[in-house]
Amino acid sequence: MKIYKHLEDFISARNAVVTTGTFDGVHLGHQQLITRLKETANRTNGETVLLSFFPHPRMVLNPDNKISLLNTEEEKISLLEKAGIDHLIVHPFNREFSMLSSEEFIKSILVSKLCTKKLIIGYDHHFGRDRLGSFNHLKEFGPVYGFDIEEIPAQEVKNIGVSSTKIRTALQSGNLEIVESFLGYKYELTGIVVKGRQLGRSIDFPTANLLISDALKMIPADGVYAVWVKRRDSVLKGMLNIGMRPTLDGKERTLEVNILDFEGDLYGETLTLYFVNRLRSEIKFDGLDALKVQLGKDREATRNILLD
Repeated sequence: MKIYKHLEDFISARNAVVTTGTFDGVHLGHQQLITRLKETANRTNGETVLLSFFPHPRMVLNPDNKISLLNTEEEKISLLEKAGIDHLIVHPFNREFSMLSSEEFIKSILVSKLCTKKLIIGYDHHFGRDRLGSFNHLKEFGPVYGFDIEEIPAQEVKNIGVSSTKIRTALQSGNLEIVESFLGYKYELTGIVVKGRQLGRSIDFPTANLLISDALKMIPADGVYAVWVKRRDSVLKGMLNIGMRPTLDGKERTLEVNILDFEGDLYGETLTLYFVNRLRSEIKFDGLDALKVQLGKDREATRNILLD
């Protein structure tokens, strides 16, 4: 896959089959669209071109409305490469770009720059200034500028339309079943191990405190989770706590993972967590002894969930 950080870096693609959007999560709906993109390119001896943007347009257009993302830029690029895209353009999104009218976007971007032969978009896709561009708009201008247009229907799981917004909502409630069924893969977080208060050692549950590498990456709801932990070339079992540690009078939100059957120094290392199951909400216990008893139960539950 060829990657371009600006539209100006892109030169050409053979019989370009194009799609455009933020593709946050690269979820099942996105994957369905990419499959159609590749099928069309194979049939027409063409190449696939995906035009995406960073920052997320909502960060620029509604800066007061904070949004967390399902993927870091590196994760999204990796997912799109695995999906088999030929050309990925991650164009800077700013106020000036957002002021392009829908017809200007079609003429200057889709036609002049990308030389689009066929455009494939997701259901209810909008573009251009004030999001006035739509599928009907594209159908009107496609014949004028010499490209075909196709709209992919919404992908559904259990009669629910898949979207990045719904996945974020599910993460906020800790509903991993919905998250994984909509993404088609396990949600992940990557961070660096930093020094904590080391209180876990005092109750025989040492933890690695993670500082998440990307501040925009969405962190699931507070609670205790069974996770797979990737460390270098190994994948280990882990019990993760996200939250304020109320029993220990915590003052800030932390992510602490107890890696089962592991001893060693992890400070400064990078770990990636893959979320499997949410065991429970975070609870304030009546002292360390009660906390230790519950952690023992959580650890056994984690072992059962993460059976090899």
